[in-house]
Amino acid sequence: MSERISQFGLQVSKELNQFIEQQVLPLTEYNAEQFWQQAADVIHDLAPKNKQLLEKRDALQSQIDQWHQENTYSAETFADYKAFLTDIGYIEPVVEDFSVDTENVDAELATMAGPQLVVPIMNARFALNAVNARWGSLYDALYGSDLIPAEENQVKGYDPVRGAKVIAFAKDFLDKHLPLVSGSHADAKQYQVDGEQVVVTLADGSQTQLQTASAFIGQAQHSDSFHSYLFKHNQLLIELCFDQSSPISQQDQAQLSDILLESALTTIMDCEDSVAAVDAADKVLAYSNWLGLIKGDLTEEISKGGKTTTRRMNQDKQFVGANGEPLSVKARSVMFVRNVGHLMTNNAILDKDGQEVPEGILDAIVTSLIASLDVQGEFAGQNSQQGSIYIVKPKMHGSEEVAFANELFGRVEAMLSLPANTIKMGIMDEERRTSLNLKNCIYQAKSRVVFINTGFLDRTGDEIHTSMLAGPMTRKNDIKLTQWIGAYEQNNVDVGLSCGLSGKAQIGKGMWPVPDNMKDMYEAKIGHVQSGANTAWVPSPTAATIHALHYHEISVADLQQTLKSRTPASIDDILKIPLAESTDWSEAEITQELDNNAQGILGYVVRWIDQGVGCSKVPDINDVGLMEDRATLRISSQHIANWLKHDICTEAQVMASMQKMAKVVDQQNQADPLYVAMADNFDNSIAFKAACDLVFKGDVQPSGYTEPLLHHYRQVHKSA
Repeated sequence: MSERISQFGLQVSKELNQFIEQQVLPLTEYNAEQFWQQAADVIHDLAPKNKQLLEKRDALQSQIDQWHQENTYSAETFADYKAFLTDIGYIEPVVEDFSVDTENVDAELATMAGPQLVVPIMNARFALNAVNARWGSLYDALYGSDLIPAEENQVKGYDPVRGAKVIAFAKDFLDKHLPLVSGSHADAKQYQVDGEQVVVTLADGSQTQLQTASAFIGQAQHSDSFHSYLFKHNQLLIELCFDQSSPISQQDQAQLSDILLESALTTIMDCEDSVAAVDAADKVLAYSNWLGLIKGDLTEEISKGGKTTTRRMNQDKQFVGANGEPLSVKARSVMFVRNVGHLMTNNAILDKDGQEVPEGILDAIVTSLIASLDVQGEFAGQNSQQGSIYIVKPKMHGSEEVAFANELFGRVEAMLSLPANTIKMGIMDEERRTSLNLKNCIYQAKSRVVFINTGFLDRTGDEIHTSMLAGPMTRKNDIKLTQWIGAYEQNNVDVGLSCGLSGKAQIGKGMWPVPDNMKDMYEAKIGHVQSGANTAWVPSPTAATIHALHYHEISVADLQQTLKSRTPASIDDILKIPLAESTDWSEAEITQELDNNAQGILGYVVRWIDQGVGCSKVPDINDVGLMEDRATLRISSQHIANWLKHDICTEAQVMASMQKMAKVVDQQNQADPLYVAMADNFDNSIAFKAACDLVFKGDVQPSGYTEPLLHHYRQVHKSA
């Protein structure tokens, strides 16, 4: 146990106390005594309420379990099932119509539509890459991904044939979204500014202009040999670069060297599912990186090819506007910080009884304290130009829990002397009770909400756990084909639009999980834009630039106006449990399902427990790299637990799959010098024990969450 400092009934770890008092408070107007006394008041007042909300979760789950034990869920009993959920308060009476009245929201959230990155805040390199992904090279994204298929005889290094395909794709993009009055950008020989317009000289000597002259908004002279022109389409910026020193410009008759796209408009710096933060030291690392991001001085040394460079946050881009006036353009994403939910506690602070305090309350206090530097003082405006603090609040169940988060944020604003509703809330619609009561949830934060987002992965895990006793679930990959998921995704948009989020807040969609398959993402993720969502999650800066193409194809603001008049999704459809219509699976099919789940569980857990990696690209059973975090782990572990509960498989079968897949995972990680094989010693492998507990004890985990077991075994590993 680390040394602790007594602060008004709290026992604060020395690491956290020093970080707050030596690195953060000197930048503010608050003294240590004032801060800790007010923080203690918030914790002492709200921790009991936090506990009561968790007890209500358990009580509702017990009642649902009892109903399924006493009743058979079917089409014939559906009305009784829905009435039961209403009677126990699981389904709430719907509030009257209203519109959110959130104020001081940055345009990147309110009126612009574009990709959103989610990155683990404990990894400084990833965080810097993400915040700098506001702009991305279309040429690099196309050349470096499979969106343009590789040729069998592709030249190593730079391949001019592939380069020509990239340029052709990019010129087609310009023709679609910055069309000329006549001719094609592919035939452009020269671009030049004439007054407030761009004149394009074509290969045949004729001259033309943009069909929309106002699309040109500025220019910059970067050096004697490098200039660029800035354009706007669908509220997104496009920069055409003409760098004569670039070899690419030598291939282009107009000397166009690159096309830069505004890409990740917003980024979620994640303290939750993508990190492994189990103690004070971990939390201080997360908070330290958040401080560096808010101050703008976070750096990371990057070594590659024998050279070391320092990565830092981009500075804003400077242009001369079409009207001749100076024009400054943001070069960094607007950052959210994702706090943890209401469930977990952390030993960074103990209460007067020696109990760990709720981690969500701790996160709200510390991340807001740090972000207050962006609201006032010398660092103001580094992130939000509107003076707002953006916090994503995950894993809330129903409107009471949103109301509690709203109360928590209000208390934090009061202790930090911030104006009411400075702290804005992003609501993750990723739990069944929230989906069914989404309008009520938004109402409880109607002056704060700037974001609602579906999270299919966590939502599926909660679907399985809530209905654990209803019967065996269909196979995991088939769950996404069942009726509830489509209704859930549509309902999120329908309710968001009915509550007036359009033009005021983000309506978001979930992650693309296969970071190397950009062609598939490009073909599939247009669906998120077509759904009416004005943002969607992407796994990398490259993915952000490719997904940005979709927001040029569709004006989401216009689409949302059309969608407001459609028939809303049915709550009854959301309530349809994805049970298997038949369980007549062969032994081979059952083994295949178990192996697939077990491999994903082990591949993720072994890195979490042994190396503290909360999100990584994990090879699946077919060696395809998938982005895994605790949400994917929740599905796989709950799915096996459900099949065990209903005798689709036996514990012996599951253990056989776990041991078999442990050997596969060991082999997939054999090039990692830090990796410790599980199969060498199953009885003493902490990671293997953790993975097994997640499955064999999955039915009794709170809401099916994986955090309690992961935190326990990570702490065991760190102690060892």
